[in-house]
Amino acid sequence: MAKNLQELLDGQNAVEMLRNSQIGSYIYPVVPADFQNWIKEQRAWRDTAVLYDQSHHMDNVFLKGSDAIKLISDTAINSVATFPVNRAKQYVPTTASGHVIGDGILFHEAEDEYVYVGRAPASNWLLYHGETGGYSDLDITVDRRSPSRPYGDAVSRRYYRFQIQGPAAWNVIEKLNGGPLEQLKFFSMSEMQIGGANVRTLRHGMAGAPGLEVWGPYEDHHRVRDIIVEAGAEFGLVPVGSRAYPSNTLESGWIPSPLPAIYSGEAERGYREWLGVDSYEATGTLAGSFVSDDISDYYLTPWELGYGSFVKFDHDFIGRDALEQVDPETQRRKVTLAWNAEDVTKIFASLLDTEGDSYKFFDLPLANYGSANYDSVTDADGNVVGFSMFTGYSANEKRALSLATVNPDVPEGAEVTVVWGEPNGGTTKASVEPHQQLEVRAVVSPVPYSTVARQTYHGGWRTQYQPA
Repeated sequence: MAKNLQELLDGQNAVEMLRNSQIGSYIYPVVPADFQNWIKEQRAWRDTAVLYDQSHHMDNVFLKGSDAIKLISDTAINSVATFPVNRAKQYVPTTASGHVIGDGILFHEAEDEYVYVGRAPASNWLLYHGETGGYSDLDITVDRRSPSRPYGDAVSRRYYRFQIQGPAAWNVIEKLNGGPLEQLKFFSMSEMQIGGANVRTLRHGMAGAPGLEVWGPYEDHHRVRDIIVEAGAEFGLVPVGSRAYPSNTLESGWIPSPLPAIYSGEAERGYREWLGVDSYEATGTLAGSFVSDDISDYYLTPWELGYGSFVKFDHDFIGRDALEQVDPETQRRKVTLAWNAEDVTKIFASLLDTEGDSYKFFDLPLANYGSANYDSVTDADGNVVGFSMFTGYSANEKRALSLATVNPDVPEGAEVTVVWGEPNGGTTKASVEPHQQLEVRAVVSPVPYSTVARQTYHGGWRTQYQPA
């Protein structure tokens, strides 16, 4: 019986293990699927205002002590030369080979106190190095995401976490505040009062308008949420359910779930021996039409995910030596693919075709069916020129879209093909039904796809792509 991820991998091919995982679909837990319907909820973040409940689907890693910033610096491609209290920063760690493990947000909440919020791959990396890296003045603990299927059991977190976003968000925020509130710089933190409760705030924004992320003790969750919903009603605020919530990134341009690049490489062996057989990395699913026997073919560099501007060589960090050898001009780049409407219609029509092929079900509004999704993107000659990695439908754009990474010589406006569905009728993973593949035409488009977001978002991974 295997005791850790490394022992699991010793007996099988990593790709086969992940492609046939039985864990089922990736679930955004606890938050109801819908409050109105997903189309209304998508439109509200473009037209009025929305309340996102982010309390349950992310890990929270709490780092305290004078060595906390050293751990962060040692594991992040980002510079922490400037990282004052009441600021937040995206955290991107890489392996010794310079490939991305995951990402999330670091909040500098107080002197020598930080909180990482995000998916498990980066939180596990922080925990492992915090426990094994010899940091003498470091207290590190984790509040794991809520269970995907709680079956009615009580669920509690240390923090609730909400976002108030959309064109009318600041009207809602100032009503909650009882008057004007300073619009701090992007990713700056402060405090405000909501119904007599003190809440921490992070200046955020989407749909071209300023918004806030707010958090506080979980026991205040229901009361604070109800106050926000009531205050927002006159401005058209809509609570967003877990069905629509993850699809917002199709418009804003963040790829949430690349495969963590930790399944090979001698430098990561100790980490694999530390990871349990029930860890995200051991149980996650790899989905899509791209198939390789070599797990490293799924690994991505920071530039391929739009994180190239984060790479700073002003500090020593895991992966620095490898990244210094990379020529950014040779790396794939992040784009949006706008799928051909006629081809997408074929996918849905196959549901009602009693005699023809069934294509892989395209769920709405998010069509991903694995923890990490890799569909082959091919050129006119059938050569693989990239990966389509996050797929769904935007009611605001009335298009099927996917976020992808493509070769640097694939120009914006080019037509490419996304191979939708898995070969040979599909794998045995729990989230896959028997189906045939379909080649779907798509146009290489900007990221973010939304014109408003592209022109107004803060710089970084959402910055408008500038053709070479």
